[in-house]
Amino acid sequence: MNDHYDFIATEEKWQQRWAEAEEFSVQEDSSAEKYYVLEMLPYPSGALHIGHVRNYSLGDSIARFKRMQGMNVLHPIGWDAFGLPAENAAIQRGIPPERWTLENIAAMKKQCQRMGWSYDWTREIATCSPEYYRWTQWLFVQMYQKGLVYLRDGTVNWCQQCQTVLANEQVIDGCCWRDGSEVSEKELEQWYFRTTEYADQLLVDLDQLGDWPDKVHRMQQNWIGKSVGCKASFPVEDSDVTIDIFTTRLDTVYGATFLVLAPEHPLVKDWLDESDAGRQMARFVEEMRRQGKDMRTAEDTEKEGIFTGHYATNPFNGSAIPIWIANFVLLGYGTGAIMAVPAHDQRDFEFARKYDLPIQIVIQPEDGALPSELDQAFTEYGVLANSEAFSSLSSQAAQEKMVEFAQSQGFGEKCTTYRLRDWSVSRQRYWGTPIPMIRCPKCGVVPVPLEELPVVLPRIETTQLGRSPLANLPEFLDVSCPECQGEARRETDTMDTFVDSSWYFYRYTSAHYESAPIQDEAVDYWFPVDLYIGGVEHAILHLIYMRFFTKVMRDLGLVQFDEPVSRLFTQGMVLKDGSAMSKSRGNVVSPDEVVQEYGADALRLFVLFAAPPDRDLDWSDRGLEGCFRFLNRLWRMLGKVPGENDASAAGDQELNERGRALRRKSHQTIRKVTDDLERMHQNTAIAAIMELLNAVYEYVDREEQHEGDLLREVLEAIALLLSPFAPHFCEEMWEGLGHAESITFTPWPTYDPEWAREEGIFVVVQVNGKVRSRFPASPGVSREEMQALALGDEKAKRYIEGKTIRKIIVVPGKLVNIVV
Repeated sequence: MNDHYDFIATEEKWQQRWAEAEEFSVQEDSSAEKYYVLEMLPYPSGALHIGHVRNYSLGDSIARFKRMQGMNVLHPIGWDAFGLPAENAAIQRGIPPERWTLENIAAMKKQCQRMGWSYDWTREIATCSPEYYRWTQWLFVQMYQKGLVYLRDGTVNWCQQCQTVLANEQVIDGCCWRDGSEVSEKELEQWYFRTTEYADQLLVDLDQLGDWPDKVHRMQQNWIGKSVGCKASFPVEDSDVTIDIFTTRLDTVYGATFLVLAPEHPLVKDWLDESDAGRQMARFVEEMRRQGKDMRTAEDTEKEGIFTGHYATNPFNGSAIPIWIANFVLLGYGTGAIMAVPAHDQRDFEFARKYDLPIQIVIQPEDGALPSELDQAFTEYGVLANSEAFSSLSSQAAQEKMVEFAQSQGFGEKCTTYRLRDWSVSRQRYWGTPIPMIRCPKCGVVPVPLEELPVVLPRIETTQLGRSPLANLPEFLDVSCPECQGEARRETDTMDTFVDSSWYFYRYTSAHYESAPIQDEAVDYWFPVDLYIGGVEHAILHLIYMRFFTKVMRDLGLVQFDEPVSRLFTQGMVLKDGSAMSKSRGNVVSPDEVVQEYGADALRLFVLFAAPPDRDLDWSDRGLEGCFRFLNRLWRMLGKVPGENDASAAGDQELNERGRALRRKSHQTIRKVTDDLERMHQNTAIAAIMELLNAVYEYVDREEQHEGDLLREVLEAIALLLSPFAPHFCEEMWEGLGHAESITFTPWPTYDPEWAREEGIFVVVQVNGKVRSRFPASPGVSREEMQALALGDEKAKRYIEGKTIRKIIVVPGKLVNIVV
């Protein structure tokens, strides 16, 4: 073997061999245990970033590990190719979005192959291909026929910069999830998925996801937001209108001193007349719409409101209470109206203080009484006061009796609400899956017949921001109604790109199947996904949507299970100088440049070694260089292996003490790396391999006549253990050690428990906390034996003779501290 490791030639050589042999292509095999490992599919932006490298290297290390363990591994890749970023980028460049996207896919695919990730490229998909989105449209029609898709007018989140609607889940702190621009509200007709139909299942089935991070569980629970309480109707005075409110604290109803409506509440529109009060309310409503939902409800946003001039009647006591409009109430949550109880809700308390509204105490602590003037709201359960017949009851008992009373009087009922809203999937843009619906003047909305799918997105040369060209293309727009054959028009909105990515992982199992979106036998074999890797930022967006789609597909008879993913792993971000990499900060590291200078394997090693995979990683040129030096150091050691391959003899030969220590270290490393990979601790697994190489160098440097067969045995173990992380290097190393077969499917090494067991330990002896001696002992030494050996130790005796021993602290297997 050459003294110098040529990473460019080596990596090109093995990438070509893998491609020619279709090394990672798999089929269903009922005789083999399957393993489906998946990373979230990338958007084809034009270039991979270091975050991609970390994510995909994590998945690849597990895919390669599981293959070597004898499993049938599915490790696919595809492209989340529709959506706003591609269209906006194409507009800026004056080229068609399709051309921009396909060129980016080609470039990024080349980068993926250059990194050596073991993808089954025969299953590659792109969500912008008609072969894929045909089945997205098919699912849409099926959902429409099941009543899970509907069209309605409503208030939507509008991103002015993207010129389109956003789902609630795509609005982060009042801003667009994609570009961070401010989101306002707008009235539009939209298509919706009835996600609320599955709200309770999405919540309950979280219990099936035992191997998901707790933080993702919590985020989804909070977003679904189940609340059990009571809905009650408050009549509006001098009208036949009632205002429905939902509350989880009906025990406080006698303390309701005003009602608050969301600016979008339907009743508000009726009061926006030409009077001075009506015009003032109209200005306030418009101002609140511009604020955005997240901003309006943020804790640090000042509570703002306006009195409507109208009053409602509290159905429990008949008192008249004023009706206000305020920014902190949203139409999408509950009923869009609340009863305000300022004595027992901090938000209501702040609002009442600001506008000098009454504060009526109706709950007292069980162990005392509140002062008549409150500094803040008392929000705990307690004992009712000033609540007529319900006074002196506990909060819990009062709630039950109050619900019974409301139901008996016909103005209230027990009910459950959810924070989760139906998913708005219409997008007023060109580059997306066409919605397969037709609008007929006579028949209304009619789905495109299944046999006519896909509705192909027409190719255009240019598009413009803020206007989809589909409405101006007669060849696309004008069609015959499937039912009456009369003149009709296609829907010109396209689907949210998150629809495409909500089921893509199923299509990987049947990428070329033409009779249905998925093939039963393939899904039955490969699912559930055994390991899914992606960022925690998708905990609300993608991960709720994919779970919703699975339940819909189950109810359509396409799958036979409730949840698609057994284990979810959320990796940390890659930072540079303490900040996320971005072009605006000027701290972006190009993977291509790194690979050109150090090779793909050195980069893979660094991003897996430099930090625990679930923590953020701070980029370090020095750390990258260290991984590169490690590979070259290992390469140089190969030159010391004798040419003859007689590894079997190594197991039989009599080893000296240093030889036994090296073999013991080798078996201990096999055990550790195996355990660490199962736990997704790639960083400590790599560290253990590096320690083993250090032990090899120490052995070789100290032994004039080292056992060549033992050296070969240990280096072969290193090659196998390192191959999930640095596969090109290890293929070359394996071949250099005399093996003809690829390392890809070579069995993972096993360890001998006897060899992996520590042969001996050293116990530290302290006197008054200071180290005074050490002595050898067997690994299973008892506490009593440790104490006796420490007291008898010659060095320790010098520090305890003539002194009184106060106590002896024994840490099993580690130290004895004698306090004198």
